[in-house]
Amino acid sequence: MELRQLRYFVKIIELGSLGRAALELDVGVSALSQQISKLESELCTRLLNRTSTGVTPTSAGFAFLHHAQLTLRQAENAIMAAHRGRMSGYVSVGLPPTTATVLALPLINAMRARYPDIQLHLVEMLSGHLAAQLNARQIDLAILFQLEGGKRWSVTPLLDEKLFVIASPSLPQAPSGDSVQIADLGSLPLVMPSAQHGLRSALMSAFERVGLTPNVIMEVDGLAVLMNAVRAGHAATIQPGAAAALKDESGLSLTRIADPHVGRRNLLATLADDELSPAALATRLVIVDVARQLVADKQWPGATWIEGVDT
Repeated sequence: MELRQLRYFVKIIELGSLGRAALELDVGVSALSQQISKLESELCTRLLNRTSTGVTPTSAGFAFLHHAQLTLRQAENAIMAAHRGRMSGYVSVGLPPTTATVLALPLINAMRARYPDIQLHLVEMLSGHLAAQLNARQIDLAILFQLEGGKRWSVTPLLDEKLFVIASPSLPQAPSGDSVQIADLGSLPLVMPSAQHGLRSALMSAFERVGLTPNVIMEVDGLAVLMNAVRAGHAATIQPGAAAALKDESGLSLTRIADPHVGRRNLLATLADDELSPAALATRLVIVDVARQLVADKQWPGATWIEGVDT
């Protein structure tokens, strides 16, 4: 016995017609009749009298109707209870500073619209620190750029980002044009995050690949202070597209690094599914939806969505 058979039966009784019930249920009359026949066969009794003027319940049908309606109400209550459980609770999400620049507010907006009863806790810190927090079960989800081996995480690759040289137009050595090669940046004064930052490690490898050592004149781990130093014309920086979202506010020049191997992949890492609360599972879906829409709307500069991403 299936819930849809109960729904079909109740609707037929309500409307007194197989045809009208089929129209309202958006199923074929023959398919509807077959389901009722299966239900009657399982119960070993006739539930409906079919006449030229319509359909009426048999005495067994009348007796069955009350219990069918009760079962459907209980099923609906069960669905509502599940929804209430999924749409409330507490979830903590870790975002690296550059990613938070473009993702944090749209994520907050989407969560407030879809799940207003979920209490969202956003943690902004370097990707490596977020990995440690995730491993210590101090956060539920995080955007990471590198994975540590042997961790029991669920990982979804979201998008790839190109990197940009971001500079004040007043900086004499700032590159011109839409794109530049890493090999042309050896003398450019740079302000960069310290060595513990994953982006710094990736850039050092990129410079080493072309036989250069970057001209890092200053190290700043805080994104806001780093960008202020760039805005003041002390040095340029190399950052992903998320940080480049600040361009319109700052008046800085952006030059895309054209080397195909220079970029960054954003990974959505969570605790294993069996450790996630319903609120965290719902939030994971929202993060994927919001990030995908930002890329589609070209609100995440330099980002390319990884096809096939699905949670």
